[in-house]
Amino acid sequence: MADKKTKPAENKTKPTTANVEDFLNTITPLQKREDSFVLLEMMKKASKEEPVLWSNSFIGFGLKRHKSTATGREADWFRIGFAPRKANLSVYFGTYVEEHAAALEKLGKHKAAMGCLYINKLADVDLKVLKGMIEAGLKKK
Repeated sequence: MADKKTKPAENKTKPTTANVEDFLNTITPLQKREDSFVLLEMMKKASKEEPVLWSNSFIGFGLKRHKSTATGREADWFRIGFAPRKANLSVYFGTYVEEHAAALEKLGKHKAAMGCLYINKLADVDLKVLKGMIEAGLKKK
């Protein structure tokens, strides 16, 4: 019997054509906005890609096909990115955060779950360690 081709899942979170900097300029408080611009430049430099606003809340760099280990379904997603949330900055590495265990020990104040790192403000973390995590995430296929 022939292998069944998997059709990518319809993802609710999609790329938009909205201007990323315009979006970031609406972020409050000011500290979160400033931190968002630091992350934007850090990820832009590491990925050598232009940022794209996904569903008016995620800033993503690059594109990859992600396959769920639980369901086997596939969906397009950005390689790395972040979302400035009310409570924190959510950083996405395109891999499970646990793969960065050694770096997480050195990072500073944060929370982590599955594929996401939660940081209240960049002053709470070591930016060199965060930069290394971003670069490592980009190297994963």
